[in-house]
Amino acid sequence: MIGVTRGISTLAGATVAGILLWFATQVGAQTASEYWATYGLIAAAGLAMALSQILGGWTKWGWPRFSIGVFLLGFLPVLVAGGWVLLARQPADWMNTSNWSRDLGIYGLVADLGNVLPAIAFGIGLTFGFSFDTAGPRRELVEREHVRDDRVRDADAPLTAEREEATRTTPVGDTRRDADGDGYVDRPAVTTTTRERQED
Repeated sequence: MIGVTRGISTLAGATVAGILLWFATQVGAQTASEYWATYGLIAAAGLAMALSQILGGWTKWGWPRFSIGVFLLGFLPVLVAGGWVLLARQPADWMNTSNWSRDLGIYGLVADLGNVLPAIAFGIGLTFGFSFDTAGPRRELVEREHVRDDRVRDADAPLTAEREEATRTTPVGDTRRDADGDGYVDRPAVTTTTRERQED
């Protein structure tokens, strides 16, 4: 059942991504605003694909969460590298990224990657979507805690029974004749444990 739900959510994500990609083809890239709108839509398509997997993960009763580690170590480097290429290929290059690339000796690499700008924009959106995840099912964790507690109680049961048996006492009366031999004097009752009686 989970596989079917994930398949449906993946199809839904692909459908949304396809629609966004079609819209991107209608915008164009002649001006700076059109350029960023186009590649923003492509990045949103990648995000839609990643979020479709998160939607499928909800069927496991996991709560969605945002991973700071993935965002800082995974997404930000991709954003910097991919964003650099996108900036270098924008109309008029108003940030002079191409000149900075020449100064850093990476202009050839940036020029080559500029031929696959849609893939770079899609990858940026997809990687950002990977920052979201689902936590494990809380219900299973609680059940495992209950099982562990039951096992601990079962393991302690023999020891508890022995302690209770050892602390159980029974009064034992004792009498002896007095010095004249004509009467009895009660001796104070003493207590013995069950274990001591067994040893006697």
